[in-house]
Amino acid sequence: MTTDITKMTRKEFDAVPDRAWAQDIGEFDSLVVLPQRRHHDSGYRCMDFVACKEGSPLYRLSGCSDALHIDGIGGFGKWEPPNLPASVKPRGWSIDCLPVSGLLRLFSREYMTAGPALSSFEIFAIEKEAPSV
Repeated sequence: MTTDITKMTRKEFDAVPDRAWAQDIGEFDSLVVLPQRRHHDSGYRCMDFVACKEGSPLYRLSGCSDALHIDGIGGFGKWEPPNLPASVKPRGWSIDCLPVSGLLRLFSREYMTAGPALSSFEIFAIEKEAPSV
């Protein structure tokens, strides 16, 4: 299997292993969207996602989501109730289309982390740590 996401086929993305249900995969730097043929109860198609780091796939995430919420539901970033932030720092979100598979890749200037595998799938940008000197 190719491990460079720019050279991977859709079939290779489909073969990326799933994360365990409650597994925290830590930080990643891009997310590839894999639309599925099956439909969610909402009537929209389900999506899987592949978390990637440094151009290589890590794990497939979700599998039952019909919506992707960037910086969480409402776009408020990762926060702990009841402390809803008044604003979210700009993260420089971008989307491109991978050359071989044709799948969409989402990335930002920051690292990302993912919420649990639910109908509404959340990803969050998190600060990159400054390199130690």
